[in-house]
Amino acid sequence: MLKTNKFIQSYSHIRNNTVSKNGTLLFENASEAFPDFIKAAYNALDTGYPKFFKMDNLSKLAFLAADVLLKEIPSATNKEQNIAIVLSNRASSLDTDRKHQASIANKEDYFPSPAVFVYTLPNICIGEISIKHRLFSENSFFIFDRFSAEHLADYTNGLFLNNKAEKVIGGWVDFDTDTYEAFLYLVSDKGSIPHNKKEINRLYRL
Repeated sequence: MLKTNKFIQSYSHIRNNTVSKNGTLLFENASEAFPDFIKAAYNALDTGYPKFFKMDNLSKLAFLAADVLLKEIPSATNKEQNIAIVLSNRASSLDTDRKHQASIANKEDYFPSPAVFVYTLPNICIGEISIKHRLFSENSFFIFDRFSAEHLADYTNGLFLNNKAEKVIGGWVDFDTDTYEAFLYLVSDKGSIPHNKKEINRLYRL
């Protein structure tokens, strides 16, 4: 396993109708419908990014989980942030893929939507995060059967060892039908939690 002297500066979870940061609850909503929950969370967390509403469900989930972490980093309007993003999930963009397939399946009512089609790749959510926060570093999206802390840790450490980023956001963002889960963490020189497989797994399971 590749090793660097880096730390997990902060982490966020979105699951079971809750949003939390560093283990502290930021928002909770009893709504069972994801669109209602994520819209309420967006408003409660003062996200302030109108383009959020055009995103697909996976992108909304990833965007909000990342925004919780990136708000703590001072940014200038014209300054690029050297922060890489390394995400993973199990369902890829399947939720949006189904919607796109439904729009082209009926030959009598054939009307594919460009607004849906653009989200038929899981890494589009990384682009949405990068646009708001002006991130111009490396980014990757991996598909696994299950959460892999080892792969995320190794890939992130490789970015640092090759001087590809100053900070890295890593984690798991999965959406399929009404099942969703986001766990993201920010790796940097700051913090007290060592960046390694053991700690990533521990935080994921909190």
